[in-house]
Amino acid sequence: MFQATRRRLAIWYTTITAILLIIFATGIYGYVYKTLLDRIDDTLKHVIEIVEPSLVIEEIAAAEGKYRVNLDKSFYQHPHATNQVEDDHIDLEWFSPNGELLWETLEKPLPIPLSFHSGGKTIRISDDYLLRQITKRIEKGRYVLGYLRVSHPLFDVVKPIQQLIVDLSLGIILLIISVGAIGWFLSGIAIQPVKDSYQSLKQFTADASHELRNPLATIKTNIQSLLSYPDIDINTQQKQLKILDRLTERLNNLVNDLLFLARNDSGIVNYNFGEIPLDGLLLEVIEEQKIIAHNQNIDLLFDILDSDINWQELNNEPYTIIGDWTQLNRLFTNLISNGIIHGKGDKHLSEKLVIKVLLSSYKKHHKIYYQVEVKDNGVGIKESMLSHLFERFYRGDSARSNNSFGNSSTGLGLAIALAIVENHQGKIKVESKENEGCNFIVTIPSLIN
Repeated sequence: MFQATRRRLAIWYTTITAILLIIFATGIYGYVYKTLLDRIDDTLKHVIEIVEPSLVIEEIAAAEGKYRVNLDKSFYQHPHATNQVEDDHIDLEWFSPNGELLWETLEKPLPIPLSFHSGGKTIRISDDYLLRQITKRIEKGRYVLGYLRVSHPLFDVVKPIQQLIVDLSLGIILLIISVGAIGWFLSGIAIQPVKDSYQSLKQFTADASHELRNPLATIKTNIQSLLSYPDIDINTQQKQLKILDRLTERLNNLVNDLLFLARNDSGIVNYNFGEIPLDGLLLEVIEEQKIIAHNQNIDLLFDILDSDINWQELNNEPYTIIGDWTQLNRLFTNLISNGIIHGKGDKHLSEKLVIKVLLSSYKKHHKIYYQVEVKDNGVGIKESMLSHLFERFYRGDSARSNNSFGNSSTGLGLAIALAIVENHQGKIKVESKENEGCNFIVTIPSLIN
């Protein structure tokens, strides 16, 4: 599919470029051809300007007309004009007022009838022989003395034009081949993000299907069991109903997470920004998570680090940011829950798991930033996994998993955390070494531009 699309893009690039090149080459050809013809026309007009004043006009009897041109005296006695004509390969013809050929420099008369045209005109004598002609009507007063036709062969034009056609054709062919290759290369670059998005969507769909399939299959199995054995004792029924409730809750969480990410990708998540005391928000999140941490024998601590910022000079409330309370609450809940769920992993820690939440502030480029660290002394994360942590449905291996209370993690918590941080113009990163704990660092500006 992508190869066909890439091929079509390359063909379109090449076709459009070829059309533009042909138009450009046609313009160049027309310009050069017209320029050469104009030069020949200028030469012919110059010859006429030389010959016309040299014509010897005689006055004759009124019965034959008032004036006539003496051909012998006009042409044969003016070798300078004749020599210039011969040097420029120009031929002269003189016609009577009635169109009768009276004199010419050609060895053989041209099979071309007289037609008056003061501008240049191209005449084809044969397939390989063209003439450029200008015919000038010679008058004295209101009497027409005759017609002077000046001709020049176009071999000085045909040969350069033919060579120009060959050069332009070769140039266009080479450029089209080059553009085709470049178009193929660029179409590959252009389609790569689409290909990556498609692969991500494909993987996302497969992962979502997998996450939905297991709980749905378990729910279906439990329901069939209840329907097949209606007389089962009440304790077994309660146990199965609790399993169904737990699975339903897991499905609900997964659907909500998927819906949030889909809306975030589409840009339709509505953030309710306002002034938020970040320290107060963290205290609320920690109080909520302390119960879960206590049940897992985990210490959850909170501390605000000293800051060099003079809050009185800034006339600003400490640790106040512009943000969405609900989304930031979800962000830090996900990070703390991640430490509680995955901190111990499947290994027995030599010491009690402690999760610390540290709040600090600093000033950079006249702007205040707040930094929240969620760090633990747990099993840590392999270095090879760090770059994938914020991918959707990514869980890595089982080294950092804990199923002691059902592990309802959907694999979307960190992806949601990343989306929330980015929508607050912040940054999130993780520092960790295997068996040395893990530290998630969130940096958020106090004001959102």
